[in-house]
Amino acid sequence: MNATRKAADAIARSLDGRTPDLAIILGSGLGGLAHKIEDSLLISFRDIPGFPEVTVAGHEGAVIVGTLGGREVIALSGRFHMYEGHPASLAAFPVQVFHALGVRQLFVSNAAGAISPKLAVGDLMIISDHLNLMGANPLIGPAQEGVVRFPDMTDAYDPGLRKVLRSAAEKLSTRVREGVYAGLLGPSYETPSEVKMLRLLGADAVGMSTVPEVIMARALGIKVAGMSCITNAAAGVTGAALSHAEVLETTQQVTQAFESLVTEFAQRSRSQSPAR
Repeated sequence: MNATRKAADAIARSLDGRTPDLAIILGSGLGGLAHKIEDSLLISFRDIPGFPEVTVAGHEGAVIVGTLGGREVIALSGRFHMYEGHPASLAAFPVQVFHALGVRQLFVSNAAGAISPKLAVGDLMIISDHLNLMGANPLIGPAQEGVVRFPDMTDAYDPGLRKVLRSAAEKLSTRVREGVYAGLLGPSYETPSEVKMLRLLGADAVGMSTVPEVIMARALGIKVAGMSCITNAAAGVTGAALSHAEVLETTQQVTQAFESLVTEFAQRSRSQSPAR
């Protein structure tokens, strides 16, 4: 039995017949949404084969299954970052496990620094595309059964799901932006010169996650929507020093708007979910 199947079976034993088809990955400081999931059960990473311990503040380290917006979902409260020493394949491993459980839609979230002057601290940015500047790809290595070797990344972030996010935001009167996310390895923040480079490359925001999960999702045929919580201005934009504490503080300030928006998205995106 391969690693994906072992992990999926470990989770499935606790599902009691539930069949979530939307997975949600919660970024730094955004794990509060897990407490909004109704009729939920929590499975610690330590109880899932192949899932390592979480070492980053703001990440709980658990899989939560339950109902959100009237829909069965599975949420990852905490993720495996490459800057912790994990390979890209492990950073994307939960997506493979979710696919084995029947998931066909993925919502990814992260905390990010603003590069574009159109973004302010506290903004929620719908991700329209990304730049993979992490120096790795989760598909590197032997070909895997069921994983497309050369996935088309033209619409990595599904246009239909982005439209659903915009309509959900409009209903809630929540201001959202839209832009390109640059994924860098970290864990150090970018230098002012690197931020200038990213701006020239077309990035609107920058962070240290998300890209491996999205690549794997597309290789498995999972539709993706993504959102960045803008927690700070990137280095050199304002001259202020950067800190992870600031990231967590800002996410707490916008958590209510974020949670309401994702809940509305979960309900509205059901019609976009492909058949299993």
